[in-house]
Amino acid sequence: MTRRRRRNQKFAGSAIAAGLLLAAVHGHTPASTASATAPAAAGGSNEALANSMAASGYGWTGSQATCLDELWTRESGFDAYAANPTSDARGIAQNINGWSADYQPGDASQQIAWGLSYVAGRYGSPCGAWSHEEAMSWY
Repeated sequence: MTRRRRRNQKFAGSAIAAGLLLAAVHGHTPASTASATAPAAAGGSNEALANSMAASGYGWTGSQATCLDELWTRESGFDAYAANPTSDARGIAQNINGWSADYQPGDASQQIAWGLSYVAGRYGSPCGAWSHEEAMSWY
């Protein structure tokens, strides 16, 4: 194993640990929207992954992490199989275009990456998206 690969694995482990700590500090647990096909613990690990990816990719920690947690807990409970019964919205970030080659059921990492990019592009930050969600009941 190369030195670079070991360093990247070490960083990834630290990032995941940081995400788990953020989720625990915020006291979030998955909403009761988990589907029968998703394991019960998946929401918590998906939330930790989202916090880690938001922190490392966008610098979103603290209040921004809290807003992201609130947003996606309400939208999907961090369930990578979530399906809105009244629209085509699917997955953790509730992509209104549904499942696609770039947004597949069960692929939490892919859905989170899409969702973070969407939040950044449309609202600038998770708190911007959460503010809209609170006002309009959608984001």
